[in-house]
Amino acid sequence: MENSYSLGCDRRSTLKKTSLEYRPIFLHTRIFVGRQHKDLTMDFSLSEEHLMIRQAARDFAQNELLPGVIERDEAQRFPTEQIKKLGELGFLGMMVDPKYNGSGMDTLSYVIAIEELSKVDASASVVVSVNNSLVCWGLETFGSEAQKEKYLSRLASGQVIGAFCLSEPEAGSDATSQKTTAIDKGDHYVLNGTKNWITNGGTSEVCLVIAQTDREKGHKGINALIVEKNMPGFEIGPKENKLGIRGSDTHSLIFNEVKVPKENRIGKDGFGFKFAMKSLSGGRIGIAAQALGIAAGAYEMALKYSKERSTFGTKIANHQAIAFKLADMHTQIEAARHLVYKAAWEKDQGLNYDLSGAVAKLYASQTAMETTVEAVQIHGGNGFVKDYHVERLMRDAKITQIYEGTSEIQKIVISRSILKD
Repeated sequence: MENSYSLGCDRRSTLKKTSLEYRPIFLHTRIFVGRQHKDLTMDFSLSEEHLMIRQAARDFAQNELLPGVIERDEAQRFPTEQIKKLGELGFLGMMVDPKYNGSGMDTLSYVIAIEELSKVDASASVVVSVNNSLVCWGLETFGSEAQKEKYLSRLASGQVIGAFCLSEPEAGSDATSQKTTAIDKGDHYVLNGTKNWITNGGTSEVCLVIAQTDREKGHKGINALIVEKNMPGFEIGPKENKLGIRGSDTHSLIFNEVKVPKENRIGKDGFGFKFAMKSLSGGRIGIAAQALGIAAGAYEMALKYSKERSTFGTKIANHQAIAFKLADMHTQIEAARHLVYKAAWEKDQGLNYDLSGAVAKLYASQTAMETTVEAVQIHGGNGFVKDYHVERLMRDAKITQIYEGTSEIQKIVISRSILKD
């Protein structure tokens, strides 16, 4: 019997219908295409399918992710069974064309799902984000047909999980300073180097590795290679002991004389840096949605708690100090949601979403930190213990200001965009 939260293209009719409402917002904007302007109307009302996806993701989060989430966090245990189910239900290839076993959905559907999953378990949602945004999207957009048939179909269906390998000990925010090398040997590359802080590092079967082939060419000498876990010389380093998203599988990956076939290069020679930047630009929308979900999850818990907890003869929600905190949290979350949805909309419209994605990630991650801190404060002493979940969400929130481009990098992207002629 199929679950009501199945996303597979041939199973959309099984999605549970919902009475959830989302107020339509019509925003008129003028964008410039070349030297001409174009007036567009953005309709932020959610379709029936979007509402069904929201309910499906919410049901999965409550029924499958919430049980045991605290224990997984404490033990740093990867949510293996939950990720397997997410793959079977179509969450790991949401935007991939159905001919490659994807769900064929839009970016807005994807961020709605990420938001709902992140309200409960950011460790699980980042697996979904990386597999969708950084791995599947890059392969489908820039990969060859042979690469899509060999790798994308398995990744989109959740048969295997992917990893995106860019960061290094000395090449985090400075992505041009790649020390990992891929020496061209004619019909193959020889890969040497170390990648750090790799999400899905220990569980992935397919890795997209960014490496330097010709150092004299700088960023134009970088390539993106598809590396399989079973290739000789591929080693997995120790698991990182992290502050937050502790259920996420984060490792260093070591490549020692790994022979990678030339047909595993994505795009033309020297395309790797552009590939990485375009992938990260879309990935930021996913992480912005994760930050939004963490904030919304903490807010929902704080709101519920404030209506149940009493002090001085009344519910704490009736104290202005608490009520104003909730008002600020609600306002920030609403603003973050519109920024995230706008970035997703621009991506779906085929527009340049570099700026909107950076804005969304910067603001949503800031909102996640501020909201989770306030959620802990509203819970008082209970907020400082694990049973109430908000301390975990606060720890999870911090990484959204760091990975897939720190907040400082987002400000560089934003400032360059608004200051250019």
